[in-house]
Amino acid sequence: MSKKTYLQALNEALRQEMERDEKVFIIGEDVGQFGGCFGVTQGLYDSFGEGRVMDTPITESAIVGTAAGAAASGLRPVAELMFVDFIGVSLDQLFNQAAKMRFMFGGKATVPMTLRMPQGAGIGAAAQHSQSLEAWFMHMPGLKVAIPSTPYDAKGMLISAIRDDNPVVFLEHKLLYGVDGDVPDESYTVDLGKADIKREGTDVTIVATSLMVHTALAAAEKLQAEGISAEVVDPRCLQPLDKETILGSVKKTNALVVAHEAVGFAGPGAEIAAIVAEEALDYLDAPIKRVAAPFCPVPFSPPLEQAYIPGEDEIVAAVKALR
Repeated sequence: MSKKTYLQALNEALRQEMERDEKVFIIGEDVGQFGGCFGVTQGLYDSFGEGRVMDTPITESAIVGTAAGAAASGLRPVAELMFVDFIGVSLDQLFNQAAKMRFMFGGKATVPMTLRMPQGAGIGAAAQHSQSLEAWFMHMPGLKVAIPSTPYDAKGMLISAIRDDNPVVFLEHKLLYGVDGDVPDESYTVDLGKADIKREGTDVTIVATSLMVHTALAAAEKLQAEGISAEVVDPRCLQPLDKETILGSVKKTNALVVAHEAVGFAGPGAEIAAIVAEEALDYLDAPIKRVAAPFCPVPFSPPLEQAYIPGEDEIVAAVKALR
C-alpha cells in the first residue's frame, strides 16, 4: 500500500493488466508518446510499443467502432476519448453496436471493451468540454457505467472493467486526477455494481457520485459540527446500481439527499430518488432532496462556472431543509 494519485492509480491498472494479458491494448487520440490528454497513459507506449498503445486520428466514431470490433473478435481494448462531450459522434458504435451485440447474438458474442472518458467542470474548458453525461449511459441496456471517486476505487474498478466481458463506460472526473490516497501496489479488483459507504452516519443519507463524494464528505464534516450525523454513500457504479446498499442506508437514517454534478433534470439522482420512493417511502421522514447542476450549459466564465458547480454549502442546506 502506498500513496498514489487517481491518475497514477489508473496508469498502474493499465500497466498491470497489459502485463497480465497480451489481449489488452489501448487506443485513442494522443495516448502514445504524448501519454494521453491528461497523462493517464504516460509511459505505456515506451513499455508496450505502438502495437498495443495506438494513436488514432481525431475521429471518435473510429475509436469506439474499432474497440467494439476488436472486442467482439476476442481482444480487450481500452479506448480513450479526450472528453466525454465527444461521445456524440460515436453513439451508434456504442449504443447500437457494442451495447446490443451480446443480446442480439443470444450471448454467443461478447464485447469486453472499456471506454475511458474524462468528464466534469472546473477547469475552464467551457460548454463543449465540461459536461457530466453519466445519465445517458446508465439509460442504455448493455452498458456498465463505472464512476469511481477515489484512487483506490479507480484502480480496482478499471481492472474489473478490463476483465469484464461486457462494454464498460468508465467515467473519470478531471478534478480527481490529482487527488491522492492509499492504493495497493499489487493488482486487485473492486466489484462493479457494489456501492461503498464512505462515511457512517445516523441522521441522513447523502448519496453522491464522482467528485461530489468529496464535496459530500466535506459537507458531512460541517454538519457534524452542528450535531447532524450524515452517512455518505458512493454508488461507484451507476449501472448496475447497488440499490440494496442505498435502501439499507435510507432505512437507517430515514432521510435522503442525492448529490451529483450532472444537471438535475433527468439526472442519475432522479433514478435513485425514484427507487427510494418506490421501495422505501415508508421509511422517509421528509421528502427526498436533490443537489445538482442547473439545467444550462457549463459556463466558460470562472465565476459563473463555480456558481454552476454544486458545492458543500448546497448539500448542507439540503440536509437542513429536511429537519
